[in-house]
Amino acid sequence: MTETQPILEATGIDHDYGTVSVLQDISLTVPRGSVTAIIGPNGAGKTTLIRALAGLHEPTEGEITYHGPETARQIGYLPQHPAFRPGFTCRETLQFYASLVGDDDAAMEKLARVGLEDAADRNVEALSGGMTRLLGVAQATIGDPPIIVLDEPGSGLDPGMSMHVFDVASALADEGVSILLTSHDLELVERIADEVFVLSDGQFVQHGSTAELRARFNADSLWSVYENAIEGDLDTVRVQGEHA
Repeated sequence: MTETQPILEATGIDHDYGTVSVLQDISLTVPRGSVTAIIGPNGAGKTTLIRALAGLHEPTEGEITYHGPETARQIGYLPQHPAFRPGFTCRETLQFYASLVGDDDAAMEKLARVGLEDAADRNVEALSGGMTRLLGVAQATIGDPPIIVLDEPGSGLDPGMSMHVFDVASALADEGVSILLTSHDLELVERIADEVFVLSDGQFVQHGSTAELRARFNADSLWSVYENAIEGDLDTVRVQGEHA
């Protein structure tokens, strides 16, 4: 889907926890129907940023603007460690969330979308880690939000399940949903992301398509780009990014 206006825009985002500055002067746009990835080391501020972008907390400074359609649910969110109330099946769990947005018939459709239709009547506490993550993705799609935010969707999963979760995210983007995710799995990020932002110490030090980033650093993989962007002279890296 080609649109000139992004569906989500952040300008000059700062976030502090008391006297600790976590994000400084963050600006980005999320295009419509694309996969935007934020990568960076632990403690860089990735989760703080995407929670702000998902509307789960207010940044200390800056502005976040949603440009999408007015829907019952504008942004779906998958936390890094999804958890569901025990004693309920997958179907019952999604029926509850669907009832909150007036979409009572959505449960089986959403389970089928992530490949959990055969587990519809299994209690959530009996799910594997990967299936719990998939149920979280299904929950994030309830109400058909035009933006879905995924925090480390492959964290702690075996390679096959991680790939499946990323494939689901990519398929959603193909349907026109805007995907914003964080991940340490750079191979999978490189496989599906349209644009990548590299976050270090609360600031973006690089961004661009994976092809642009590889060319900028004469690198053969996103991992090599990451190493150069994080471990290199960050002032030099920022100047390179600004003039690329």
